[in-house]
Amino acid sequence: AVVRRGRAEFRPLEGAPVERPITPIPWDPVAAAKGGFKHFLAKEIHEQPETLASAIRPRIRLDPPDVHLEDFQLPVPAERIARVMLVASGTAGYAGLIGRRYMEEIAGIPAEAEIASEFAYRPLPIAPDTLVVAISQSGETADVLLAMAAAKAHGAAVVGVVNAVGSEATRRADAVVYTHAGPEISVASTKAFSSQVACLYLLACYLGRARGVLSDGRLAQLLGDLAQVPALAVAVLRCEGQMEAIARHFHRARDFLFIGRGIEYPLALEGALKLKELSYIHAEGYAAGELKHGPISLVDEEVPVVALATRSRVREKTLNAVEQVRARDGQVILIATEGDERAATLARHLVTLPATSELIAPMLAILPLQLLAYRMAVWLGCDVDQPRNLAKSVTVE
Repeated sequence: AVVRRGRAEFRPLEGAPVERPITPIPWDPVAAAKGGFKHFLAKEIHEQPETLASAIRPRIRLDPPDVHLEDFQLPVPAERIARVMLVASGTAGYAGLIGRRYMEEIAGIPAEAEIASEFAYRPLPIAPDTLVVAISQSGETADVLLAMAAAKAHGAAVVGVVNAVGSEATRRADAVVYTHAGPEISVASTKAFSSQVACLYLLACYLGRARGVLSDGRLAQLLGDLAQVPALAVAVLRCEGQMEAIARHFHRARDFLFIGRGIEYPLALEGALKLKELSYIHAEGYAAGELKHGPISLVDEEVPVVALATRSRVREKTLNAVEQVRARDGQVILIATEGDERAATLARHLVTLPATSELIAPMLAILPLQLLAYRMAVWLGCDVDQPRNLAKSVTVE
């Protein structure tokens, strides 16, 4: 490529210039500035009401209920899709675990979620009736691109859930759902995660509608719940002062456990990852039902346990696990739903969320986990926007 002022020319090493289509990439210089925040990470956490609104509001209609994914054409007939496989790396991989639940519960399609680096290097029982959903903020993640290539080699259709317009993943995918999260400058991903979850929810609604498994009433309920998320996120972010106090109380801890069940289990994994990335504190995420199968041996007064127990079908079971932690002198940070009287009796550090449907709760429950990791990192004097040893986009294996 030969770049001159106002134009670019593409040519092979030998021969005449070749034409390449020009794709405008929207870029807002204000979005790439800190905007009064001390760190990009803080700004990006607090941008989530707006980025969620960008991902959701232009794409839904409530009366009559409908999902419109712009410039999106499903690469295979919806009724022919027998399985969905979601592939991604890091934080996007945990969004994929939540997306698996959406595909099964909303769209009625059996689904799996797998780490892209594992997916690309094992024998794949993939048939043409498999839809592969590749999730990447940058669209340049090497492992995700390899997974996409492996899927297409087996004849599967590939849908990308991507933030970066014009990235390699968008060129390789058969269809793309853009997350519209805007530039994410901080290395640790925050707003991209919640937008990925929202887009996977929308994709599941789209597939469920196209397959005829969602009635008008059910779709209207699903979309109505989703439409509330941006405003609810504003309310949840008011917990920052509380998360600052919790971080101050626990900033000397060197180990954390995060637990959750069902759709909150991926949040436990992501919460632990954020704390590791930003504060360099050892943290592990577990399914709460697995606590007695080993991790409970780590629990004592020196190891804080962050538990997610919002109003879900497995809430009581998670609270039972919290009681087991307390019985062993563990200190609990509990994220629960407003008005939950039992939860209020179980934790000295209780963070409450507005009452919502179980399926949209992850888009809100992730916010206090991000704030906890951020505030812990600030207390410890870590480089919040550029954590050691990490790159924003992992473009090599």
